[in-house]
Amino acid sequence: MSDRSAVTAELVRPDSLTEQAASVLRGDILACRLAPGETVSETFVAERYGMGRAPVRAALARLAEEGLVQALPRRGWMVSLVTVRDIHEVFDLRLLLEPEAARRAAGHVDAAALHRLDAVCQAGHDPEDADSARRFLGANRAFHVAVAELAGNARLARQIGRLLDESTRMLVLGLSRRDRTGEMAHEHRALIDALAEGRGAEAAAIMHEQIAASRDMVLAALTGPHSRLVVTEVA
Repeated sequence: MSDRSAVTAELVRPDSLTEQAASVLRGDILACRLAPGETVSETFVAERYGMGRAPVRAALARLAEEGLVQALPRRGWMVSLVTVRDIHEVFDLRLLLEPEAARRAAGHVDAAALHRLDAVCQAGHDPEDADSARRFLGANRAFHVAVAELAGNARLARQIGRLLDESTRMLVLGLSRRDRTGEMAHEHRALIDALAEGRGAEAAAIMHEQIAASRDMVLAALTGPHSRLVVTEVA
């Protein structure tokens, strides 16, 4: 096999195609372009993204492991619903992990890089643009992941990244009913200052307050009469 053929084979290996399919599917689920409760078939997904059914099937199985889709016997797949229990569990974990990450990151921060991310968050918000909340939340996720990575614990950062993926979908649904992007951008600036100046306890407190406010906003927005949530009791 020539060097060029080897490179081509590497680029199109099944794992790469599966990852590509999983990435675009995950993005559409988190942005709610594929809505909670929506059913999809492998054929539909393959045609939607112009991919083969084999990588699509593997991608859907991977997303099922992440809890984003569920298999429906003889019916295909369903985008997982968001429940009240889900909201409490995801945000409870964020409240445990992210303030501690902020406390550890304080004094070890490239403030200029975080300010650039904060600027993206602010620029991404346009109340007249239906997609602006999604862009804002993408930048918001990047901001929180950057803080987690600065805590110096790679496993902690990966876990926070997964929780942010789950909460981003909840925030997309919540922000379609109430705009809190301006408040979140303001909180970023206060957090950046505390991180840059090494005020760990203050950074942790700001992070806790921001996450709690986001949780409350999501719960208030998504438990009304027009909610797409399936309400479950929290033990």
